[in-house]
Amino acid sequence: MIRVAAVGDVHFAADAAGTLSPHFAALAEQADVLLLAGDLTRIGRADEAEALAAELDGVEVPVLAVLGNHDYHGEQEARITQTLTDAGVQVLEGASAVIDVDGARLGIAGIKGFGGGFSGACGTAFGERVMKEFIGYTQDSADLLERSLGEIQDAEVRIALLHYAPVKATLVGEKLEIYPFLGSYLLAEAIDCAGADLVLHGHAHRGTEKGVTPGGIHVRNVAQPLIRRAFNLFCLDDQRVVHEPGAIAAEAR
Repeated sequence: MIRVAAVGDVHFAADAAGTLSPHFAALAEQADVLLLAGDLTRIGRADEAEALAAELDGVEVPVLAVLGNHDYHGEQEARITQTLTDAGVQVLEGASAVIDVDGARLGIAGIKGFGGGFSGACGTAFGERVMKEFIGYTQDSADLLERSLGEIQDAEVRIALLHYAPVKATLVGEKLEIYPFLGSYLLAEAIDCAGADLVLHGHAHRGTEKGVTPGGIHVRNVAQPLIRRAFNLFCLDDQRVVHEPGAIAAEAR
């Protein structure tokens, strides 16, 4: 059994110090890895990443992350990545990593992703240059995600870690008008093509926790404003079946 703790959209800054660390103190007793699904900082400042790094100090399991749109807002994403890397967090952007969990190989492919919408109501790379760039950015992200998942084909369990949503099912609760800015079906196409056992994302604060790709892969929205606790826990058995033990005891403040 591989145990995965996951949360996104913590929007951390110095004034939140002490709100996460108590919940992470005994994480090794509950999980084998901690995955962070983007929007790690409030407005994309390096000092906010430093505050989060301090909060993660002492976590005794591997921590992997992707960035989110908030982490890009201050145009300090390179500094944020370096700050987290220096703190032992592996930040993935079109890349993959494999972790040994009691002799089993857990593979994680990570990408921030981007928007564009979903089948039947999506943007296309047509018309103005800026529109071509918008959809082109999403297509490039999907291509990188597919390649990264392909790099971990030999892992017993494979997880796709995103910030933007790959399916609209986990957006239900958000205004329909903003769906194109919350994710893209191109991400789900890439996941279904390469294969995965679980998809984790954030970004949709008012969305829905559970969804599935067209190919039948479990998708979970772990945005903290939605799950209302420090993290959600997922357990994958030797048949790659996803089990969700339920709410973690203490909610994050």
